[in-house]
Amino acid sequence: MDKKQKKWKFMNRVFWISFTIIFLFALWGALAPEALASQAENIYGFIANTFGWFYLVFVLFLVLFNFYLAFSKYGKIRLGGDDIKPKYPLFTWIAMLFSCGFGVSIVFWGVAEPMTHFGTPPPFDASIEAESAEAARVAMWNAFFNNGIHQWASFTFVGLALSYFIYRQDERSLISDTMNSVIGSTGKKPFRNTVDIIAIVATVMGVATTLGLSVLQINSGLGSVFNAPTGGVTQITIVLVMFIFFMLSTLSGLDRGIKYLSNANLGIALFLMIAVLLIGPTGFILDTITMGVGDYLQNFFQASLRLDQYTGSTWVQDWPIYYWAWTIAWAPFVGMFVARISKGRTVREFVLGVMVAPPAIGIIWIGIFGGTAINLDLFHGTDIAGAVAENEATALFSMLENLPFGTIFSVLSICLLFTFLVTSADSATFVLGMMSSKGDTNPSGVVKVVWGTLIAALAIILILSAGLDGLQTASLIGALPFSIVLFISCVSLLKSIREDYKETRREEEKKRHHRIQKQIEDYNSD
Repeated sequence: MDKKQKKWKFMNRVFWISFTIIFLFALWGALAPEALASQAENIYGFIANTFGWFYLVFVLFLVLFNFYLAFSKYGKIRLGGDDIKPKYPLFTWIAMLFSCGFGVSIVFWGVAEPMTHFGTPPPFDASIEAESAEAARVAMWNAFFNNGIHQWASFTFVGLALSYFIYRQDERSLISDTMNSVIGSTGKKPFRNTVDIIAIVATVMGVATTLGLSVLQINSGLGSVFNAPTGGVTQITIVLVMFIFFMLSTLSGLDRGIKYLSNANLGIALFLMIAVLLIGPTGFILDTITMGVGDYLQNFFQASLRLDQYTGSTWVQDWPIYYWAWTIAWAPFVGMFVARISKGRTVREFVLGVMVAPPAIGIIWIGIFGGTAINLDLFHGTDIAGAVAENEATALFSMLENLPFGTIFSVLSICLLFTFLVTSADSATFVLGMMSSKGDTNPSGVVKVVWGTLIAALAIILILSAGLDGLQTASLIGALPFSIVLFISCVSLLKSIREDYKETRREEEKKRHHRIQKQIEDYNSD
């Protein structure tokens, strides 16, 4: 295929249908923002009320399924062949996982979530008084749970399924090809196209949600540090600047732009964590993390299936169900990107690296920043919880302004948010290019520019028309049909990996038999 043909390879049915669906959704928001906002609220409530239980059950199933593969006899299977070594060092690999997966989310919610629960405790124990010591304890372990292993279960499974079928079965980089063991490796083109279209639409919705959160928080940070105005004009400007940077990064290639930015992201994040840990209430933070992790583990299964239908509250809908839906919608992108950088890892290394390492970093981040904010409100008379109740996007900066060197930390946090924003959008355009170009692992620059432009436009429209509610609804809509796709992929992966393991054992048995036979022949010849 020459360069000209490759350049326009994405002009296929999957691309055009996906593009049209997303374009019409964006056009609706641009022409009738009030109608979109109203419908967003109605749809969000319907899906969360009707299918909330499904999200909880399905994500817990993925957690158990992933750990089963990791610690079973299949855990030693290497993605890419027994002699293949990982391309990226461990630090770089984890940095890239963290940056593309939920770096933006953890920075946004790292203070906002525990302080929201601190100010308005979850409704499961009416005796807990708001902004009390008990409310602080409950707030921390719930924040750990909502940002822990469950969040990465969808990412891990999609990445593992893609890695296995791409590197062990020589399939294309398409979500539909992870179902081959169930639907067959050929034919069923309409069904395959539908699956890939669902994956693309879900990815765009998840990406738009993440970009929207980032823009809202960067705007709040600029307002806090530089008194920049908050609102549509500033937010559009942020998106446009971000668009220029992530286009430059994505056109520079995976091994340059994303790799270097990811290392920078993790470096800045670690510096901020260590600095706030040492400057803030160190002992309190370490105690908070220790107790919070203990409460998290103790309540793991109970919280995994917890609903609040008896209280009349929407807390579960607004937190874990929203998070799980967002990660399912985000999973095609993160999974595809993780698969791209994980060749040479064993199944066990993959699962533990993807589902444990980034959440551990996230929990430590929440413990440090959320724990500092709670300490300030409990013992130093601040009202960070009140500021968060008014505007969640101001949470991090409301906390930092009460610390020494707060302005410097705020500027670094803005830089961190921006680089997370660029790497997320950069990775997303790369993955969407692959998914809409029949699995091409090096999609053309044209298709990446097309998707980057559409994502940026959709993020702006959602922010201006429906705000955070619209962003959350976009994730829920994208996640529901994709959950069914993931379940079929689970069956397909398990079936294929069992057959692969049996074949590997047969080959090993043949080699062992030949080795013994040769030893007998050598002995007899002597």
